[in-house]
Amino acid sequence: MTDNIITIDGKEYAPEDMNEQQTYLINQIRSCQNKATNIRFELDQVQAAQNVFTNELIKSVQPDEEESAEVA
Repeated sequence: MTDNIITIDGKEYAPEDMNEQQTYLINQIRSCQNKATNIRFELDQVQAAQNVFTNELIKSVQPDEEESAEVA
C-alpha cells in the first residue's frame, strides 16, 4: 500500500494508478499549495515590517517628552 494516497471527493486513489495528465495536475496542485504557503510566510514578514515602520513613523511625529516639559 502506498503512503501517498490521494483523496478526491472522499475516494482514495494510489498515485501509481494515475495517468500522465492526472499526475501532472497533482504536481501542479502541490506546486500551487507550496507557493501559497511561501507567499503567506512572506506576507507575515512584510506585515510585521510594515507595523514596525508605521510605529516608528507615529513615534517620530509625536513630540518628545522633553519638548512637552519645556512648553509647560
